[in-house]
Amino acid sequence: MKIYQHIIDKVAKGQKQLSILIDPDKSTPGQVEEMAAFSNDAGIDSFFIGGSLITNNNMDVCISALKKSTSIPVVIFPGSTMQINPNADAILFLSLISGRNAEMLIGKHVIAAPYIRNTSLEVIATGYMLIGSDKPTAVSYISNSIPIPYDKDDIALCTAMAGEMLGLKMIYMDAGSGAEKHVSLTMIEKVKKNISVPLIVGGGINSAEKASNIYHAGADMIVVGNAVEKNQSLIRRLADARH
Repeated sequence: MKIYQHIIDKVAKGQKQLSILIDPDKSTPGQVEEMAAFSNDAGIDSFFIGGSLITNNNMDVCISALKKSTSIPVVIFPGSTMQINPNADAILFLSLISGRNAEMLIGKHVIAAPYIRNTSLEVIATGYMLIGSDKPTAVSYISNSIPIPYDKDDIALCTAMAGEMLGLKMIYMDAGSGAEKHVSLTMIEKVKKNISVPLIVGGGINSAEKASNIYHAGADMIVVGNAVEKNQSLIRRLADARH
């Protein structure tokens, strides 16, 4: 079954989903295999792999380590056109709809499209929305875009609605890697009530309690990276928060 179809089938059944984010810049093959073991045990839904800036050319090694260790789908969460890898299962074709940087809305996509077409990657068009936190994040710096302010729920919901109307298949609200706080529960609730496509939330999620609150606010999937890098045993508690 296609990964996107699997996601929307779970959404239709009211089943919450958990994705673990792997940053190739911070992970050795051994660490990836260990992460896969914890994730297999917890029954997570997918791995996202990518980063705002990858300096060590380690992406292929990390994908290979995941593929060797688990049958859980591997989805590229690209920080640039350099992060296209045919060995993954799918790629989020991200359009940064929260910003006004044309390169991140369509420019980079034009460059990436012919490369992706020559792979077997499943392409999932995704509206990516950066949400302001207490400090600048790597994503906002690299993307040269201003996040939607933390307390501007109406801007977020109108942006998400526009993304769906443009035909994007998912909306991903992200406070950014290492964010001090996650996307507000009121913003998540308002956005979810105004769209019909799956809603993904990431950034600043470092406990099962926060994950549970975000799920209850309306997120269909949460993505966690930094917190599980520091404490892999957290994966089980995050997975349990789906229920």
